Amino acid sequence: MSLNETPSANRIHIGIFGNRNAGKSSVINAVTGQDFAIVSEMKGTTTDPVYKAMELLPLGPVMIIDTPGIDDEGVLGELRIRKAKQVLNKTDVALLVVDASVGQGEQDRELIGLFKEKQIPYIIVWNKADLLPAAVEEQAPETGQEPGAGAESQSAAEPEKVNEIWISAKSGLHIEALKNKIADLALTEEPQQRLVADLIQPMDFVLLVTPIDKAAPKGRLILPQQQTIRDILDTGAVSIVVRESELAETLEKLGQKPKLVITDSQVFAQVDAIVPGDIPLTSFSILFARYKGLLDTAVKGAAALKGLQDGDKVLICEGCTHHRQCDDIGTVKLPRWVRSYTGREPDFSFVSGREFPDELQQYKLIIHCGGCMLNEREVKYRQKCAVDQQVPITNYGIAIAAMQGILGRSIAMFPQLLAETEK
Repeated sequence: MSLNETPSANRIHIGIFGNRNAGKSSVINAVTGQDFAIVSEMKGTTTDPVYKAMELLPLGPVMIIDTPGIDDEGVLGELRIRKAKQVLNKTDVALLVVDASVGQGEQDRELIGLFKEKQIPYIIVWNKADLLPAAVEEQAPETGQEPGAGAESQSAAEPEKVNEIWISAKSGLHIEALKNKIADLALTEEPQQRLVADLIQPMDFVLLVTPIDKAAPKGRLILPQQQTIRDILDTGAVSIVVRESELAETLEKLGQKPKLVITDSQVFAQVDAIVPGDIPLTSFSILFARYKGLLDTAVKGAAALKGLQDGDKVLICEGCTHHRQCDDIGTVKLPRWVRSYTGREPDFSFVSGREFPDELQQYKLIIHCGGCMLNEREVKYRQKCAVDQQVPITNYGIAIAAMQGILGRSIAMFPQLLAETEK
C-alpha cells in the first residue's frame, strides 16, 4: 500500500455476485473502465475472490471484489461457492449480476435472501440487455421495469424494483446510471465512528506512545498509528509521538498535561507506570475496537480470561497476514501473558487474514486484533458469529489491559463501559 493510499478497511467494499457467465467480469470492467477481470466464454474463469482497490467516481475509494460463480459444480465448485458467500461478510454494497436473456435462477434468489438477511444494500444488475429483442432493449430503463421474456422468472410482485437496473456491459447501456446507483446506496450508510476526534478538542495535546519493534514496517508507522494521527490532525489537535523510552522525559518537558495518552498495547504496563493517574490513558487497539463496533462486547468478553482452565481452546485472530517475528504479539506474547495471568495451559489456535472459522463452539474465548485491516462490516460479522454461538470475544488491547490490571483506567473515558467492569 502506498503512503497516500486509502487503507482497504476504510474503502467501501463492492461485491459482485452471480452465476457463471452472467457477465460479472464484463460488468466490473465496464464500471471501472479497466480490464480488471478476465472475460471468457468458458464457465468458471473466476475461481477465487479477486480484490482490487481503486477510485470509482462518483463514489471515491472502493474495494471491488469479483467472486466465483454461485452455480459452480463439483467438489471444487462447492469450495468456490463457499468462498463467494464468505465475501458477503465484508460487502457494503452487493451487485447481483443476472443474464437478462436467461432470467433469475434458484441461486440468484438464494443470494437475494442472503442480502436481506445480512442487511446488505444490493442492486440486481440485469446484464446482456443487448441480447434482448431490439424493441425490448429500447424499453430497458434505468429503474428496473421488466422488459419482457428475459425477466419472466421474476415475480411481478417483487418489491425491490428500485434496486434493479438493465444494462449491457458490451454496449455500455446504463453503465453510468449503475455507477450512480452504487454511489447512492453506499452513501446512505450511516457515517462511521471517529477514532479519537470526539474525545478531544482543537489544540489539545495528545501523546502517542509508539514502540518501534521488529514487526513495524521499515521506515513507517503501523496503520493504526497513522490513522490515529490523521484523525487528531483533522480535529485541529496536536499529536506528539514518542517511544516508550522517551515518554517520562517528554511528559516532564511538555509544560502542560496532555488531554489523552494513547499507547501500543504491548507496553501498556510500562506506560501506565509512567503516566500520572489523572491523565486519561488508553490504547490504539481499544480505540479501534470502538471504531469497528466491538468495544462493548470486547469488554464483557475479557471477563472470560479469569475462568480459563488447562486445555481450554482459545482462538487468536489477526486481520492481516504480516511476517511473524520471533516475539510476535499474536502467536507468542499473548499466549505467554494468558498463561502467566491464569496460571493455566490453554490450547491456542491461530487464524489470520480473511480466514475466520464458521464453527466457534469449541472455543472458550476469542481474542481478536484491533481489526485495522478489516472493514467495520466484517468485524461486526465476526462479533455476531461469536455472540450467536455464545463464545466470549475480546480484543488485544482489552485483553492486555485486563491481564495487567488497568482495564478500568484504559476505558475510563467511556463511563458506561467502566460500569460494566465493576459489576
